[in-house]
Amino acid sequence: MTQTTIDRPGVSALQEAVQGAADRLVQAGAAGVQFRVTRGDNSFVVTSGIAELGSDRPVPADGRFRISCITKPFVSVVVLQLVAEGRLDLDRTVESYLPGLLPYGEKITVRNLMQHTSGLYNYMDSFQKPGDRFLRDRYKHYEPEDLIAIAAAKPLEFEPGTKFAYCNTNYFIVGLLIKQITGRSYREEITERVLEPLGLKETTLPGDDPNIPGPHARGYMQIGGEPVDVTLMNPSEAGCAGEIISTTADLDRFFTALFSGELLNEPEFTEMTTPLPPEMIENLPMGIGYGLGIMKLENDDDLDLWGHGAGIPGYATFAATTRDRSARVQLSFTIGDKDFGPEAEQAVIRGVNTALCS
Repeated sequence: MTQTTIDRPGVSALQEAVQGAADRLVQAGAAGVQFRVTRGDNSFVVTSGIAELGSDRPVPADGRFRISCITKPFVSVVVLQLVAEGRLDLDRTVESYLPGLLPYGEKITVRNLMQHTSGLYNYMDSFQKPGDRFLRDRYKHYEPEDLIAIAAAKPLEFEPGTKFAYCNTNYFIVGLLIKQITGRSYREEITERVLEPLGLKETTLPGDDPNIPGPHARGYMQIGGEPVDVTLMNPSEAGCAGEIISTTADLDRFFTALFSGELLNEPEFTEMTTPLPPEMIENLPMGIGYGLGIMKLENDDDLDLWGHGAGIPGYATFAATTRDRSARVQLSFTIGDKDFGPEAEQAVIRGVNTALCS
């Protein structure tokens, strides 16, 4: 049974359109959907689907979820604050900060890491989904150095700075870099520099904790042709590249603060939002340029739209804002009893365009 809700009376035409988009995403394969939209003074949340297979429990409008790769903008804020403090240089090499970590560290700069132009092998490709591997290792602890070593044992896939290739290894190295410079973990730095100043009380960096605290929908993975509950996992596998748990409200607060100048000074914000040219970007849905931990996004109205998409077992997330913050969207959905394929990807793209451009 599909539960469809709108969180307040006085439904606008835009709410109805977004509700329809959320319902279509469920039809395309999502189990449950949260959709937060802001257009000017009009802000609302709609949900669709169910929070748990075999149950009528609706998706909580304030539910927590794994934001996966949207962790990267949080990490990038810390790095760029360190740049502003004169403690880090984007164009210095990995070797100069972390000697001996990579056999070719003298070729790769901090900027290459943050912009995914390093040429490093993506460690996740060595134990990629689906299914059996994840079930075996879902509670396993991973040390960042061990995952980086997987990549370091491989040759560079291209000369640093010449191509774009999305690679989670890059941000594991950035996490070590933050610790090398500050003496504290990236978790501590994100908490002190971002979460606490913005009051993001529902956003957590769980470390090895497999649980999702607070209300949440459950996520599933197709394994052997059957949906398997994968809500619980040790997120050290994602680490600095994707471990954060949050809510649509907290993500909206974060991106609003980022684009209003609360987190970065203008020079560093300009660095963050100076994208690689579109011709360098391949295989990144809606991405037409990549800055430092954040994407410039294609859309139907050619809005100056920035954000990030993300996926981790059981959960997928998308968050975006126009540069002037007048139009914003946060979308989270759980994978259910169907594979997430091209039809669902198109439903996400259509839904975002409905929310921001209709």
